[in-house]
Amino acid sequence: MHADRVEYSIVVPVYDSTESLPELAERIDRVFAVRLKAPYELILVDDRSPNPETWPIMEQLANRYASVRSIQLTRNFGKTAAVLCGFQQSRGDWVIAMDDDLQHAPEDISALVTDNCHDVSVAQFDDPKHSLPVRISSRIKGWFENRLLGKPPNIVMSPFMALRREVVQTMLQIRTPYPFLDALILSVTHDIRPVKVCHQPRKYGRQTFTLRKRWSQLSNLVISNSSFLLGIVAWIGIGCSFLSLLYGGYVILRTLVFGSVIQGWASLMAVTLMIGGLVLFSLGVIGEYLIRIIKGIEGRPVYSIRRIADRASGPLVENEPPEAGSRKLQG
Repeated sequence: MHADRVEYSIVVPVYDSTESLPELAERIDRVFAVRLKAPYELILVDDRSPNPETWPIMEQLANRYASVRSIQLTRNFGKTAAVLCGFQQSRGDWVIAMDDDLQHAPEDISALVTDNCHDVSVAQFDDPKHSLPVRISSRIKGWFENRLLGKPPNIVMSPFMALRREVVQTMLQIRTPYPFLDALILSVTHDIRPVKVCHQPRKYGRQTFTLRKRWSQLSNLVISNSSFLLGIVAWIGIGCSFLSLLYGGYVILRTLVFGSVIQGWASLMAVTLMIGGLVLFSLGVIGEYLIRIIKGIEGRPVYSIRRIADRASGPLVENEPPEAGSRKLQG
C-alpha cells in the first residue's frame, strides 16, 4: 500500500473545519499539477474535531483525489500531535506543514520549496492577520525560543514550513510526552531559511487558537524542552541564602555593638512568608518536572489513530483497534 514515490507531502492538522477543506485540496492539487508538476500527497489529520461534518468531508476528499489521505485520531491530542502524526505517515522527500483555514495560501508552497539547499524553510508574515493578544504572545514565545533553543534571531517560527525528509525522521526519533514542534526542529537543525509570504485574511470560520493554547505551548517549551525554571529556582535559592547570611551578619554585629535586639513581628513575618513562598514555588516547579518525567517513563503515545481513509485502503472499520504503533514520538 502507498508504494508509489511522492516528492512532496503536505500535512494539514484539521480541527473544526468544513468549508475550507474542499477549496484547500483543490488549490493544492492545482499548485502541483500546474506550477510544480511533481507527485505529491495531501495528508489531512482530524484531531477529533467537535464538528460532526468534518470527517465526512475528509472522507469525500480522500475518495475524490488519489493524492489525499485522511486520518482521524481517537481523541483531541492537540495540534502538534496531529502534525507529528502526519509527519509519521508522510513519504515525501520534502514535508510541508500548513494550517487548514486558508490563511496559509497553497500557492506559496512553491516559494517554500524553491531553494532546496536548506534543511527547513519557514514562512515569514509581514502583516499577520492575528488578534493583538495572539501577536503579543507570539513575540513572547519567540523570545523564549531565542534564549532557550538558540533560534536564529532573524527567524520567526510559524506553522507554515517545509522540511527535509531527514529532518523529519530525526525529529520523530525524539521521545517526549509533551512535544513542541519548534523545539524538535531546532534540536535537529539551525539551517532555516526565512521566506516572505502574505498571511491571508480568514475566509471561513473563526479563530480557534486561544491564549490558553499559547500558554500550553509556552509551558511545553519552558518545562519540557529546557531546564530554564530549575535554573531560576537555583539562582533564587542562592540569592536568598546570600541575603540570609548578610542579614544574619547584620543581626550579630548589631547585637555586639548595641546589645540585645528586639525582634519585630512585621519583619519576622515578612521573612517567613517570603521563604515559605519560595519553597512552595520551588516545589511546584520540581513537581511539574516530575509529572512530565513520570509520563515519559510511562511511554504514553503522543497520538493514536482511529481510522484512515484513502483510495488505496478505504476507511478502517470503526471497531478496529486504534493505531498507536511506536508513537511516543514515532507518533
